[in-house]
Amino acid sequence: MMEEWNEDLDGMEGFVLEGKKFARLPEEEFGHFHTQDCYVFLCRYWVPVEYDDEDKEKKERHGHHGGEEEEEERVEEDFQCVVYFWQGRQASNMGWLTFTFSLQKKFESLFPGKLEVVRMTQQQENLKFLSHFKRKFIVHKGKRKQKVDAAQPSLYHIRTNGSALCTRTIQIGTDSSNLNSEFCFILKVPFESTDNQGIVYTWVGRAADPDEAKLAEDIMNCLFDDTYSKQVINEGEEPENFFWVGIGCQKVYDEDADYMKYARLFRCSNEKGYFAVVGRAVYMWVGTQTSQVEIKLSLKACQVYIQHIRSKESETPRKLRLVRKGNEPHCFTRCFHGWGAFKTPPA
Repeated sequence: MMEEWNEDLDGMEGFVLEGKKFARLPEEEFGHFHTQDCYVFLCRYWVPVEYDDEDKEKKERHGHHGGEEEEEERVEEDFQCVVYFWQGRQASNMGWLTFTFSLQKKFESLFPGKLEVVRMTQQQENLKFLSHFKRKFIVHKGKRKQKVDAAQPSLYHIRTNGSALCTRTIQIGTDSSNLNSEFCFILKVPFESTDNQGIVYTWVGRAADPDEAKLAEDIMNCLFDDTYSKQVINEGEEPENFFWVGIGCQKVYDEDADYMKYARLFRCSNEKGYFAVVGRAVYMWVGTQTSQVEIKLSLKACQVYIQHIRSKESETPRKLRLVRKGNEPHCFTRCFHGWGAFKTPPA
């Protein structure tokens, strides 16, 4: 599917919101996204022309001598444009409004009748859009042009959800408790030196997929240039002086990700409640503004779901657990790639 979608892609242009207007995104930054930014990608796809029987007969009669006008007309009907709007988890909704009143109007005038607009939020991307980055889809914390503390280490988690198309590399909290033996991680440890900016490790868990380990090394080279030393290390072979010091200290972390086989997320109401099914547990997540009616209805939905599963898999009963916003346990948050702080509404 990835190859097929990329064969149809004729061109892609990127834009990022800077202040109150969209600026062109340098091609070398394609695949890099930031949680507080909004991006727009204009993609042009070739669409195979389908002829009816009458057109086929006409084409056969005239051969290849239909003239330049006919050729131009045929070629113009040969493409479609899709505009993908991507909004980071912590980005303002003003980005969408700015897009609809500026770039969208411009694109609609350039490609009348041939434009489709797809709005996406972080980690809910359109699969066709994801395919264009060939598994090198990287989400950084903060804003693109924000000054970051170069002396602070950073940690990235590479994870595939469901299929290879849904592979993302997301910056997470720099804490060794976030490691997991079934995944690969990239750790940047900066130095106080002008010659060498630091060292970057690709950490390969002992149960990680070999193909993902190779991909992690490629992503490390995309993320950091030659001013950094780079090293691939396997779990259990970490150098004490840099790796564990850089990540804070050595803590207990998960050694398996069995929850990935069973995790399912169900939305119970309009942006208020969810329940997640993970292995032998069903978690019901409740937001701070959820009404008692919504809680009761969601609770009933969870109970019905558990009864249904029990009738099919009586040997593995599920337990229902309540999770409140802001007090999520690790066994719940680990199911979500790059779990982070909730977006703070503007004052």
